[in-house]
Amino acid sequence: MYFTDENALGLGKLLERLGRDDVVYPGHERLPDVPRGTDDLDWLPIVGARGLIVISRERHIRTRPAELRAYHEHGVRSVWIGAKQDLGPQQQLEIFLRHEERLKREIIKRGPGPWAVAMGPSGIRPLILRPNPGA
Repeated sequence: MYFTDENALGLGKLLERLGRDDVVYPGHERLPDVPRGTDDLDWLPIVGARGLIVISRERHIRTRPAELRAYHEHGVRSVWIGAKQDLGPQQQLEIFLRHEERLKREIIKRGPGPWAVAMGPSGIRPLILRPNPGA
């Protein structure tokens, strides 16, 4: 199941409108622990504990020391969806659907977190997570 954070909220809602029941986002009725406006450091443990795959447009979430610590402590698995230019929700949807089968294989291959990949127009590539700053 996927979790689109607030900066990819439009993508989450578009997926839901397509009839997908495998996506939640801040404010979603099936994720009452994460209302809209929840700080990253508050939702990262919840999402990690539920084994959700984070889909985000925020490029730096996995590099800030506190968030990076949360990635490691809670086994967060994430997909940065983007390109050199900022993509709107419809463009994100097109990229996600085009590469979702490959993403599913990556999820199986990479197993438990923490890990991160980037998804863009040309496909999926791994992202390096620095070591846990709190370890």
